[in-house]
Parts: sequence; C-alpha cells; structure tokens
Amino acid sequence: MASTAHLLRLVAQLVADDPAKAARHIVLMEPEEALDVLQALDPRDLGSILGRLEPSFTSKLVQELTAERVAHLLERGGSDVCASVLLSLPEAERSRFLESMSTEMRDRIRESLTFPDDSAGRAMNTDYTAFQRETTVKEAVRRLKKRADQHRRAPSNIYVVDARNTLLGVISMRDLVIATGTAPLEDLMQPDVLTVDPFEEKSRAFQVLSGRGFTSLPVVDPQKRLLGVVRATALLAGAKETAAEDIQKLFGVSKDERSFSSVSFSLRKRLPWLHINLATAFLAASVVALFEDIIARITILAVYLPVVAGQGGNAGAQSLAVVMRGLVMREIPPEHVRRVIFKESLIGVINGAVVGAVTALIAWAWDGNPYLGLVIGLAMVVNLAVAGLAGAGIPIGMRRLGLDPAQSSSIVLTTVTDVIGFFAFLGFAVLFQDLLIQA
Repeated sequence: MASTAHLLRLVAQLVADDPAKAARHIVLMEPEEALDVLQALDPRDLGSILGRLEPSFTSKLVQELTAERVAHLLERGGSDVCASVLLSLPEAERSRFLESMSTEMRDRIRESLTFPDDSAGRAMNTDYTAFQRETTVKEAVRRLKKRADQHRRAPSNIYVVDARNTLLGVISMRDLVIATGTAPLEDLMQPDVLTVDPFEEKSRAFQVLSGRGFTSLPVVDPQKRLLGVVRATALLAGAKETAAEDIQKLFGVSKDERSFSSVSFSLRKRLPWLHINLATAFLAASVVALFEDIIARITILAVYLPVVAGQGGNAGAQSLAVVMRGLVMREIPPEHVRRVIFKESLIGVINGAVVGAVTALIAWAWDGNPYLGLVIGLAMVVNLAVAGLAGAGIPIGMRRLGLDPAQSSSIVLTTVTDVIGFFAFLGFAVLFQDLLIQA
C-alpha cells in the first residue's frame, strides 16, 4: 500500500486539476490514511473536495476531527454541503459541530436539517450506498465486500450520483453482480428514479411506496441531491402514531396522552383546554345575549343560529387544513403569507355568496319570508369570509408567536366563526327587523 506521504503528494497534485478524481482516491483509502490526507491539505482544497465525497464516508471521518476544524471546512463548502454531511451524523455529533459554526451558517443549516415530525425527512435513513458515476463495477463490488466485512446491512439498490451528490440513477444488486468489471456505473444505471421530497408527509410517501410495490425510496432535496433513503417499515411504524397525535392536538388533547393513561394525568392535560373552551363558549353566548330582545320578538331567528355557525365552522376548517399542510410542508414562505391569507378570504367570500344564496332560498321557501332569506344570506357571506381569513390567519399567527399551529387551532377557529356568525346574523336581523316583522 502506498505510504501516506505518497498519497499526500498524489492528492495534492490532483486537487488543482481534478478535485472529483482526488475525492475518488480519498474514498478508496483506509479511514486512517484518508484522515491524515484531509488534515494535511489546505482548508480551501478541503472545501472543494468535501462536497464531492460521499456523505456517509465523510461522516465517519469528521467524527475523528476537532469540531472547530470540521466547522471551518464545512463552512467553506457552503450550506448545502454542510447540511448533506451533518445530516449523516448522529444527533449528538451534529449538535457539537453546529455550535462551532458562525451564527449565520448555523441558522441556515438548522433550518435545512429541521424536518417536520410527520415528514419523510424525519423518517429517512442516511445509511445508504451511493457511488459516483465514474466508479467502475470492480471498484463498487470491492467496496461493497468491505461493507459486508464490517457487518453492515447489504443494500438492495445502489445509487449513482455526480460530484455534487446529485442523484443520477439507480442500479439493482443483481445488475451490478452480473455486469462487466471495467464498466462505469453510469452505463448500468436506470436514470428514471422515483424519489420523495424530505418535506413530503409520511402518509403520502407510504402510499407511493405501497402503490408501486417498493420497499424504499431515495429522499432528495429541490436540487435533486441525495439526502437519504426512506423505508416502508419506518413509515408504517410512525404513520398511525403521528396521525393520532395531530388529531389529539387539534382538539386540545396532549399528544402524550394514551388510552390507558392514568385518570389524574388525563385530567391535568384536558381540564385546562376545557376551561378555555368554556370561556370561548360564554363569549359566543354573550353575543347572543346582546340580541335577546330581537330573538324574543322574532323567534324564528333562533332556528337559524346553528346553521350560520355550523357553516362558518366547516368553511374555516377547510382553510385551516390547507394552510396547516402548507406550513408543515414549508410551502408558504414568509413573503407569500399575505397572498395565502387573501386567497383564503376570497374563497370564503365566494363560498359565502353561493351558500348564502342557497340558504336564503331555503329560508324563503320554508318560512315564506324573503327578508329572512336576505338576512341569513348576508350573514353567510360575512361569516364564511371571516372563516377563510381566520382559518388561514390563526395557524400562521401561532407559528409567528412560536406556538405549535396544530395545538387547538380548531378551538380558536370555532370561537371566531361562532362569534362573527351570531353577530352578523343577528345584526342584520336588527337592521331589517321592520321588514321581518311585517312580512
């Protein structure tokens, strides 16, 4: 085997002319030799090579370097390279290196590494096998044998990437074994690879897997860089629990509560939210109390109160569901928040006009009073418009306050739609009371 000094001279010579080729030589070294080479190179040369190394290989090496030196090297590679390498590190090691980086870089990296709880990125495994496209079959097989000697799990698929770890194709283990030893992997790969975004919901990723009969999918970022592999078993294990937790949080129940939690634990978790719900119910009731006189004189109004409130709650829940998904999937950047809120409000106005017209006709046919239909129709327009605004604004507002948007958003939304619905309906009834009484 070549001496370390010889390898240093070889890599130093290659770095300036062909960093990708130098990176391939480093990957073929023993870990101790590769570490010596990386430590001896100029940081600028390290930065150019680091982004071309396989993340799984780099992660083994950086754990043996000082955190300060690793942080310096990774920062020179840019935030994308940093995220790719750090993502393959254990959580404890990842935190150690992040703390040694500049504040700006640390914030950018943490943003890219923080995937939602119910996303494919959170469920993915970074222990995948990927080779660069220039790698020959002989080299790939040799490295796979070494992997087997280390008692690591044998992969079913081999991924082919370029110098920036961009996913180019996939090769089955069978095709690799029967291929010619001198052939480059690029000639064997299947270029059309089904992938999943790291922010994709686990349930949707599992549907893709089960629908195609696959056992795993590669996870790639928007630039098609390979981040990891998500397996069907990992998605299935967490899908039910994640769905249950989200449902519990939406209705004011702690995600930690289970069917057989102690009575005292359940009471501690539920009672505070029940008291909040009670306060909001009295708030809605107080609005009705303001119009007690008009209800006493026109008793038919009481019949339509739940209709107005119910439609507002349903419309608001639709907006809430869409915006919540957008926040979780990070589809709503800060600069587009107003656009989303305006869109949901506009939809509320249009839905309110259509539903209000239908409700007005029903009320007119039922009671024979066209003005009652006018009152309830106008109330529907107002309530559904506000419902769209609240359905979008509540989760966005909670996120900006540093709160979990899923935590009891439905309770707050119901309060808003009840209060506005009652006030609009009864307020219009006061305005048209003479016509309602005469008709």
